[in-house]
Amino acid sequence: MDQQLYDFGMIGLGVMGRNFLLNVADDGFGALGTDINQESVDALNAEGKDMRVKGVSTQQEFVSLLSRPRKIMMLVPAGKIVDNVIEGLLPLLDEGDILIDGGNSHYDDTNRRYEFLKAKNIRFLGTGVSGGAKGARLGPSIMPGGDRSAWEDVKPILETVAAKVNGEPCVTYIGESSSGHYVKMVHNGIEYGLMQLIAEAYDILKRVGGMGNDEMSALFSRWNDGRLNSYLVEITAAILKFRDEQTDSHLLDVILDKAKQKGTGKWTSQSAMDIGVPIPTIDSAVTMRAISAFKEYRQDNSKLYTVVHPDEVLLKGEGLAKAVEESLYFGFVVCYAQGMHMLAEASEEMNYNLDLEGIARIWRGGCIIRAELLETIRSAYGKRPGLKNMMATIEFREDLHACRDSLAEVLHQANERGVPSMCLSSALQYFEAFRSERLPLNLVQAQRDYFGSHSYERLDQKGIFHSSWDPKVVREK
Repeated sequence: MDQQLYDFGMIGLGVMGRNFLLNVADDGFGALGTDINQESVDALNAEGKDMRVKGVSTQQEFVSLLSRPRKIMMLVPAGKIVDNVIEGLLPLLDEGDILIDGGNSHYDDTNRRYEFLKAKNIRFLGTGVSGGAKGARLGPSIMPGGDRSAWEDVKPILETVAAKVNGEPCVTYIGESSSGHYVKMVHNGIEYGLMQLIAEAYDILKRVGGMGNDEMSALFSRWNDGRLNSYLVEITAAILKFRDEQTDSHLLDVILDKAKQKGTGKWTSQSAMDIGVPIPTIDSAVTMRAISAFKEYRQDNSKLYTVVHPDEVLLKGEGLAKAVEESLYFGFVVCYAQGMHMLAEASEEMNYNLDLEGIARIWRGGCIIRAELLETIRSAYGKRPGLKNMMATIEFREDLHACRDSLAEVLHQANERGVPSMCLSSALQYFEAFRSERLPLNLVQAQRDYFGSHSYERLDQKGIFHSSWDPKVVREK
């Protein structure tokens, strides 16, 4: 029997888990894995045959071969499966062992598990991992939250396997309890927003500007060399020019326009509503995925409603390309601003004590939303402890002001041609609302007081007021 002890264990040897474990082994750590699927165990042993890697079939053997304190990561589907794995492991573990949930668990579940395991002296880390299968293999962005002493024990391993930017590992201790999974949830919400913003830019270039896929691919590639440099813009350029082997046409043109979702975007919107933080661009992205699911309904409506297009396109060619680039950059800044503002408010609401500069720093590499823009975001938060919304800082103020008119014109052109642009529109309206000294919500307060006696405040006096608005009621008195 193999008595060699391994440094790090993985439960769940799907593509993500297997790649993460091989990454651990790349850096000299002994890596041990297990899975209920024997084929996954065999795949790990085959891929790691020349490395300090081993796959085993039972949890008993798995636990027995790990050095103490045991460091075990779970990369299994979120929900009841995580609880089942924990229940199966508990009789085999010793006090002080470490469990890491590396899936996309809801932060409420992570809070519950954290408290449950704390009472049993098992140290728990709810850990967001971003970067997909390739990131897991070559270096992801990692967001661990929970027991701080557990972080200190796994820090050498996680810092080694994480992506690096300028030599800095894209991992940091996020905070107590469920903070790691909460930050990963907001990361995914921002991801939803950025993806939909890019999709709308593509749609406008295609339907307003009449651009072909290869032309748009070259344009996105050029943008990726500038201030829009990001993983999502980079892969968009590649997707646009990719050709289908079956038809030799562009593959993108034959992909069904129904986008699926796993729930983290929806959770972001729900949590933002709960803590009272506006994130309309992220909300709009979630909404557009939901609308996309109603394909048949959209097809029927397209026959019922037609849009009369103007004869002349005022923006075209390089003029349209420049305006869309400015619009997309504006949308990117606003989307990140909404996510970071949400994290700032959640930090206070949930006592996470988040380091927003540190979060922006570890998002610069490895993760899906990595972008050159995050270095500027990191700098803005690093200079201003306590900053909540980055939109008004000098780092972004001039750019937003300079891009605003282009976005307004692009939306005008899209609206005239019936091209839906919900995320881009929400970004502009968010900006306009936050730069408005006075909003018409005085009328809303008056309405609430009229029908529900909910009261209101005044500009000219301090206090809480209520009026008898209905003239009939006044006359009866």
